[in-house]
Amino acid sequence: MDLVAVALLGVAAGVVAGLFGVGGGVIFVPALTLIVGLSQLHAEATSLLAIVPVALLGSWQQHRQGLIRWRDATVVGLASVVTAVAGALIADVAPERILRVAFAILLVVTAVQLCARCRREARARRAAEGGATG
Repeated sequence: MDLVAVALLGVAAGVVAGLFGVGGGVIFVPALTLIVGLSQLHAEATSLLAIVPVALLGSWQQHRQGLIRWRDATVVGLASVVTAVAGALIADVAPERILRVAFAILLVVTAVQLCARCRREARARRAAEGGATG
């Protein structure tokens, strides 16, 4: 059962990463904790390694389309390498409950920001259409 669940999780994360460009952690971490039964820390650590092939292959496909902004990707990547180590060290000593709550807050804040952006863009589109036709 665990192997099938983990394989399906990989499929779902790959689709989500390809469609939306989000790290598989958005899918991996909650699913590994809720479905597979890993602790938050084990799920986060597993997610970090599991996302490597997803990110490499997804990036390769996006590169073929000419969509990668190399300078930005390099700066973000270099900054992330240093801070990922710091984050992992903090996660190692943080209580499980704190990790789960912090991850949940991150997901909620991200969702709220995405919804707000969608609403702003929809309002801007309506205003532009109203101005063009009115």
